[in-house]
Amino acid sequence: MATRHWVIDPAHSDIQFKVRNLLIASVNGHFRIFSGRMVTPVHDDFSDAYITLNVDVYSIDTNNRDRDEHLKSPDFFNADAFPEITFLSTEFKKIEGDNHTLTGELTLKGVTKTVTLDVLFGGEAKDGFGIQRAGFEISGVINRKDFGIHADSLTPDGILVLGEDIKLHASIQFINEVD
Repeated sequence: MATRHWVIDPAHSDIQFKVRNLLIASVNGHFRIFSGRMVTPVHDDFSDAYITLNVDVYSIDTNNRDRDEHLKSPDFFNADAFPEITFLSTEFKKIEGDNHTLTGELTLKGVTKTVTLDVLFGGEAKDGFGIQRAGFEISGVINRKDFGIHADSLTPDGILVLGEDIKLHASIQFINEVD
């Protein structure tokens, strides 16, 4: 079967997360360094695509240097021992229209779990240089405790400092490596 090979364009992509702080507001963050690939069968849509993603934990950015350093510590991501987050897809399935689901193995802090994410396919287009591109909005929620991130500190009033659910959102633009 003929395939197309794609690579993430980091200049036109973004990986974000949100987590509740004191359960009253969210702290937002990004990972600034990441890479990934996608292999697709040659047909009219991206069903059956295979996607890999590698994220550099040291590139975490919450707009607060002290918090970022704490997040890299063993209390959270333990970046020295686990410098990379990986995702390997097992299924990319068209649901209806431009809506898909993406299921795969997410490895974070040495723990691998199957996750399913929602995907909105934005379309395909050639840019001004004739390069074929495809865009996707990917979102989902994971539980930090599933991956061994157990910062269960409480305030003096008994309020959980950090929520358990981490909301993920990625705007990803792939470049077709060969036209």
